[in-house]
Amino acid sequence: MEKTIFGFIYRYSKKQQIYILFFTILSFPFLYYSLELPKIIINDAIGGEEFPRQVFNMQLGQFSYLWMLCGIFLALVFINGGFKYYLNVYRGLLGERMLRRLRYELYQRVLRFRLPRFKRMSQGEIIPMVVAEVEPLGGFIGDAFALPAFQGGTLLTYIVFIFIQDPVLGAAAISLYPLQGYLIPKLQRRVNQLGKQRVRTVRQLSDRIGETVSGVQEIHANDTSNFHQAEITRILGRIFEIRYEIYRRKFFIKFLNNFINQITPFFFYAIGGWLVIRGDLSFGALVAVLAAYKDLASPWKELLTYYQMMEDSRIKYEQVVQQFQPEDIIPLEQIADDRDLGGPLPSPLTLQNSGVATEDGEKLLEAVSVSLPTDRHIAVLGDSGSGRDVFLMLCARLEIPSSGTIRLGEEDLTELPEAITGRVITYVGAHTTMLTDTLRANLYYPLKHRPLVPPHDDDAEAKAQRRRALAESLAAGNTGMDAQADWIDYAAAGASGPEDLQERALEVLTAVEMVGDVYRMGLNGTIDGTTRSEIAERVLQARRGVRQRLEADPGIAALVELFRADAYNTSATVAENLLFGTPVGPDLAPESIAEQPYVLSTLEKVGLVEEFLRIGTQVAETMIELFADLPPGHQFFEQFSFISSDELPDFQPLITKARADGVHALRPEARARLMALPFKVIVARHRLGLIDDDIQRRILDARRRFAADLPADLQGSIEFFDADRYNGAATLQDNILFGKVAYGPAATQDRVQALIADVIDQLDLRHTVVAVGLDYSVGVAGMRLSTIQRQKLALARALLKRPDLLILNEATSSFDGATQQRVAAAVRQRMAGKGLIWGLHRPSLAREFEDVLVLKGGRLVGQGSFAELEDKNGAMRDLLAAE
Repeated sequence: MEKTIFGFIYRYSKKQQIYILFFTILSFPFLYYSLELPKIIINDAIGGEEFPRQVFNMQLGQFSYLWMLCGIFLALVFINGGFKYYLNVYRGLLGERMLRRLRYELYQRVLRFRLPRFKRMSQGEIIPMVVAEVEPLGGFIGDAFALPAFQGGTLLTYIVFIFIQDPVLGAAAISLYPLQGYLIPKLQRRVNQLGKQRVRTVRQLSDRIGETVSGVQEIHANDTSNFHQAEITRILGRIFEIRYEIYRRKFFIKFLNNFINQITPFFFYAIGGWLVIRGDLSFGALVAVLAAYKDLASPWKELLTYYQMMEDSRIKYEQVVQQFQPEDIIPLEQIADDRDLGGPLPSPLTLQNSGVATEDGEKLLEAVSVSLPTDRHIAVLGDSGSGRDVFLMLCARLEIPSSGTIRLGEEDLTELPEAITGRVITYVGAHTTMLTDTLRANLYYPLKHRPLVPPHDDDAEAKAQRRRALAESLAAGNTGMDAQADWIDYAAAGASGPEDLQERALEVLTAVEMVGDVYRMGLNGTIDGTTRSEIAERVLQARRGVRQRLEADPGIAALVELFRADAYNTSATVAENLLFGTPVGPDLAPESIAEQPYVLSTLEKVGLVEEFLRIGTQVAETMIELFADLPPGHQFFEQFSFISSDELPDFQPLITKARADGVHALRPEARARLMALPFKVIVARHRLGLIDDDIQRRILDARRRFAADLPADLQGSIEFFDADRYNGAATLQDNILFGKVAYGPAATQDRVQALIADVIDQLDLRHTVVAVGLDYSVGVAGMRLSTIQRQKLALARALLKRPDLLILNEATSSFDGATQQRVAAAVRQRMAGKGLIWGLHRPSLAREFEDVLVLKGGRLVGQGSFAELEDKNGAMRDLLAAE
């Protein structure tokens, strides 16, 4: 990176800056004549006597002459405004383009940081620098040369004009500029130092907030909320002190600057008036000078503001460069080079006196020499301080040796491009961060190296938009690769296209025993029945199959209460019975349905509003009576209560007032809270006796009215149940079942799941359900997946990539013993004939490996077969004993 911001500006926008300067200089003659013209209008047109005048072979009287000059003045105003508009827009475009370039370069440098860098620099520091701290630089970059040139040239034009009118007034106009030029930078210097402190302290705040977000589980588990609040308070207090000091100094500078600026008009009025009275200066010239001076303050103020902005931008840029230019940064060529091996993976992987040390000199790995064939399966053993983790990351080129060498065949592994190491070598650790995307996107992630097939646009406007976006991207120094292209390298996974790749994906998911999880995700997933009509039709076949099974076997018929348009479903909530459909969007969502005007009007028509208020009051009274003495978080709240433990105390005064003054005496929001409770009642589950046959009948009446009179603005807010139609808002399981699991014995749910699975397998639909499960959203960084599921997914995507060398580091540490053995066997089978280096947390699993390495204290202390080491190696025996 360029060391100074002006170096960055000059390197990447030199031609554009010259272009701006050219138009800036071109505007000054028009500006000068716009100052000169008022004097001519006053002295020559208004105060002149010799008329008519001949102008361009035309005889003009005094009025015509005046209107001509005024027209010219108006044209000059328009031209000057046009220059300003064009220059401002172009400067803004240039600034945003350069800001985009800078952010892209910073992000690219994040990708080039060595892993130890992230141990010293948290995301709480990196993100604000890339996103927020460089934001003001965009505005400055556009103004870097243009603003001082334009405002300085404007200021000089005004001063020259004033000097031409009268040298004395010109001297008066600039007399205090040297004083301002000396004092303002001197006072600004301390403000700049405070600005540096503010930036550093805000980074600390970002870092602490990031720690809170990532460690919130530990905070609550250890009751350290108060400590973290105190720490944040301390940092916020320091930021407050710094900003307050900045305000004091900044506004003193402004006060001083304004005071000095107001002294100059005194000279103009005194000296200029004296010269007019003596006859040495015309009245028109004095008016023109005063008008020029009025405009003189603006460019001078802009120049002072520019100086402050320049210093602030210089500091920000230098601080960013300091953080983003470490000495050990990965060379750009290493991640940009797209060459491949051109053949099989070289062998062996050789470490020669390789060592890894921290910045403090602590040796994590010391003088390790070993030759590892890249077509064998090797187990690596060691305890937590053995250096095993560092050794495995060194083999994967995620760590760089601080001493010694590591070679792949004849090649220095540390110098190979990522296009080689990132495609033929794969590393999977115990903890893998996932994309905030679907399961499918995470599974295919290792196959996205370069765009292979450009996006196809039938729309001409879309093509033009894509071309413009590409041109702008290249102009800003960003990559020319299109994120919307097809990036998936199907050949790398041994697939011929999307459908074949999905088959390969299901194979690896089966190998790591995750296909059952994906099946369950698919059952709870949704699809668009219009665009995926084939799947929707097969789901409807499964629905009919379930119904036939229920009708044929009375023993399982009682397990499910099917939806019927003319019957109340006692296993569903009142809200589900009323809507008889699945809400789409927030308008009819369970949490807001009690306040929806159309719903309330429908209930009013069948006389249920008063009933719901009565039922809501009784429900609240019952909940208070049953659960008031239970501690917060008790399991009964989740199982039986309509009201959470946090909300229960709020209902006590509400019910007391309702008893004393009646429900209608409550405020509207209080009545709405009571009104919401009946919507949650499930007759078969709660057995409160509040939803009797008469109310059920009226709810069915309301259901018919609700559907018949549904207003246009709610047409898209619900997907109604229809036994012959797929419900795109409901899950696959709900579509197949088309009903509710009846409340009864604990095994009922399992029996229903078995029924659905049996029907799915009969129709050969399991594969389809699993495919839908691939579109399951894994949440932020995969947090919707369990630890075991994340490890399985990490293993699956590594196998899908089919690397020549797979390096695993406790990649199955969350699995139970039996699952570990099965998955390990499946992985070894899929990696047959290829390289596998596995850091095992259970030494006994190494029995099946061809070679075993044992590390202790950062050194290699054993190498050989499992049987040899078990007999002769003390470190190996210690590890087995500890297991």
